[in-house]
Amino acid sequence: MNGPVLCTPRLILRPLAAEDWEPWAAFHAEEETMRFLGGVQSRGVAWRSLCGMAGAWTIRGFSMFSVVERTTGTWLGRIGPHQPEGWPGTEVGWGLAREHAGKGYALEAATAAMDYAVDELGWDHVIHTIDPDNVASIALAKRLGSVNEGPTQLPPPLQDFRVDAWGQSAADWRARRGATGSREFNSLPQPG
Repeated sequence: MNGPVLCTPRLILRPLAAEDWEPWAAFHAEEETMRFLGGVQSRGVAWRSLCGMAGAWTIRGFSMFSVVERTTGTWLGRIGPHQPEGWPGTEVGWGLAREHAGKGYALEAATAAMDYAVDELGWDHVIHTIDPDNVASIALAKRLGSVNEGPTQLPPPLQDFRVDAWGQSAADWRARRGATGSREFNSLPQPG
């Protein structure tokens, strides 16, 4: 496993690993979950997306984290820094399996991922690309303190999806975090 491991009160955020394959495939096959995430993926396409996301840790030095519940070890989804070639900005994105939505996991993990992107990766601006009809993701972006910066364009093959860039500066994130008192994660040393 290449990359950091972040711990929050209820979650572990870690780089993708082989044991994530089956829950990853189920996540990408679920129509409601994938409605705003590019659509349902066959197992073959899901495999390539898993490998691409895992490989980004080596190529880019960052990628989305697997989100795992600390007490059970259950894979909940993927959240974290994301910037494929041609992406409209430095994004912290999210997606949780439908059965794990509505429990506050997305906010907890996204907060840790925002801290990581700003403090460890040194990003000066963070966006979230969100379909204007995705009410739940818009609500999460607002809870994180992001604002709608207007429509943006995703690269092919996603260029026909309508998305807005919700975002904020690192300075705004730090000021908001300072008002709440503390960071949301502890970084564990990398194996190796």
